[in-house]
Amino acid sequence: MVFYLARADNGVIGGDGRIPWRIPGEQRRFKAMTMAKPMVMGRKTFESFPSPLPGRRHIVLTRSPGWSAQGAEIARDKAEALVLAGEVPEIAVIGGAGIFDIFLGDADRIELTEVHCAPEGDAIVPPFDAETWRETAREDHPAEEGRPAFSYVTLVRRT
Repeated sequence: MVFYLARADNGVIGGDGRIPWRIPGEQRRFKAMTMAKPMVMGRKTFESFPSPLPGRRHIVLTRSPGWSAQGAEIARDKAEALVLAGEVPEIAVIGGAGIFDIFLGDADRIELTEVHCAPEGDAIVPPFDAETWRETAREDHPAEEGRPAFSYVTLVRRT
């Protein structure tokens, strides 16, 4: 299981259902890394997309009774989400904050975009514990024309 997320230096991953920054190329990277994989997400994350993302299954974990949406496979709890994902080489967990918390003990890798800014937001993911996670790759990018500096970071669970 792999987490895919972008997080600001202050832990913010979103605000009012939106990502508070624009990083050209990040969406292409996300698409390449999640293509053909089942993606597990919360309802608010699913609703933040203009439409379901092509080439990927959307497993939506929600407590909202009766909620449904075209392109969403509904799970009411963690176990049901895992059953829906099935026996696959990788499950992509894409948020939001509560979903990351639910699956943290199951993840073995985190693909993190560290966004070097401190925006306002209502969705927060705390730093990942260095005693549990080891950094295995980092690619730093400087700030440019209205875009903050950012780093692509891969974390792997220590054994």
